[in-house]
Amino acid sequence: MTGSALLSALAIGLGVGIVGRLVLPGPKAAPVWLTVALGVAAAVLGSVTIRLVGVAVDQALPLLLAQVGFAVTAVVVGVVTAGRRGAEGARRP
Repeated sequence: MTGSALLSALAIGLGVGIVGRLVLPGPKAAPVWLTVALGVAAAVLGSVTIRLVGVAVDQALPLLLAQVGFAVTAVVVGVVTAGRRGAEGARRP
């Protein structure tokens, strides 16, 4: 992984994590640090995956799409899962 791919993964992960936390409806059971961490980790995973598939380093668009796609998916799943878990815990006496 190149330095620019790592920096773009960090920036995309931070952005997606923060925006996803604000945009997703429902109870805010997931803390901001969790959504940001999920976004960054998933964006890095998207970078690694796109390189393993064989996309050249100089092709920025597939890298960007993979990073954003992985990050958005991870943040949505993380927030929804945390919301369900928090709601189930709130029902117990």
